[in-house]
Amino acid sequence: MEKVYGFTHYSFFTEMSELASRHNSFDLSLGLADFDIDPRLKDFLKEAADQDTHNYEPLAGNPLLIHNVISFNLKRKNGIKLKENEVTITPCATFTLYTALKCILNPGDEVIVIQPSYYTYSPSIVLNNGIPVYYDLDADFSINPGKLQHCISDRTKAIIINSPQNPTGKMWTEHDWNVLYGLIKNREIYLISEEIYDTYCYDGTEHYSSFLHPELRKRTFCIFSFGKMFHSTGWKVSYLLADPDLTAKFRCHQQYISYSANAPCQYAIARYLDVFDPSENRILMQKKRDLFNELIRDTPLVVERKTEGAVFQVVNFRNVSKTMTDVEFSKWLTIEKKVSCLPLSAFYDSKQNSDYIRFSFAKKDELIIDALEHLRKNL
Repeated sequence: MEKVYGFTHYSFFTEMSELASRHNSFDLSLGLADFDIDPRLKDFLKEAADQDTHNYEPLAGNPLLIHNVISFNLKRKNGIKLKENEVTITPCATFTLYTALKCILNPGDEVIVIQPSYYTYSPSIVLNNGIPVYYDLDADFSINPGKLQHCISDRTKAIIINSPQNPTGKMWTEHDWNVLYGLIKNREIYLISEEIYDTYCYDGTEHYSSFLHPELRKRTFCIFSFGKMFHSTGWKVSYLLADPDLTAKFRCHQQYISYSANAPCQYAIARYLDVFDPSENRILMQKKRDLFNELIRDTPLVVERKTEGAVFQVVNFRNVSKTMTDVEFSKWLTIEKKVSCLPLSAFYDSKQNSDYIRFSFAKKDELIIDALEHLRKNL
């Protein structure tokens, strides 16, 4: 498989999904929703086609969308107060993370990556001439402040956080942000906070954004995704919250890379935010999480910690195999047992094996039921 800058060019994630397709397996490997978007969102996109929305939007984004992003964040239970010069509409979360790093990194700067983590983080650092420094979460996927502090050096320029986290489903609390600030308050260290699963928080827990911390806010690039919120990843529209000074730096770079995001989709999303109820998102996905966890209890696979947020469940597979690596097990499960997943080691640079696999429950109920029933009968 081709390597670029030391990283796999064609993602293992895509490979597993293609493997599921070739073997006619139930595909729970990727976080892409297989159910339809809200019909109202489609109607607003059709409406956009009849409007004057076919030229570039302003660099900052569609003014109505920016206004509605501000309103949406203020209405959260943990409300975020924003000004117009703190919001930028962007093409996607991956672009936003890459461009945020470009704003702050000089050659040789270090960026701490908390693992397991999404596979684009380290390449984005390297492509911006930075050096990834890896911190592995504890066995229960919690942060150990002392161990994290050992990763911080005089060359540390940023830390990348994901909450709710892919793949573990862990969520950062107000206490966690306070602890992190205590570690970096006397250093010039920035925070890239990817909060793209913010509307998927379960069991009554509310998302608590890094942007609520009065001091972290001054040094944070906070990234959200409409694609994840509305199951419309192909629309490629996200948004960034940042202090006005960081916003200005970010837009300076964005104007030379993409300029603006998809104009008709910005219009449709702006209109949809007027009627969107995030509690419907949470209820829908929590039911799917609970359905998955209820059915997997009838298999030898073990859920040690029910996911707190996002759309993934990490599962221990060692009752089935003590000898296979998690990569071998994932391929075996996909090919021989006809249910696709991802190995947890795919989310690490520092590990070649683990006891865990990751399933996505952002799927139609019928697919979840059929996949878990198949495992119940065949494992």
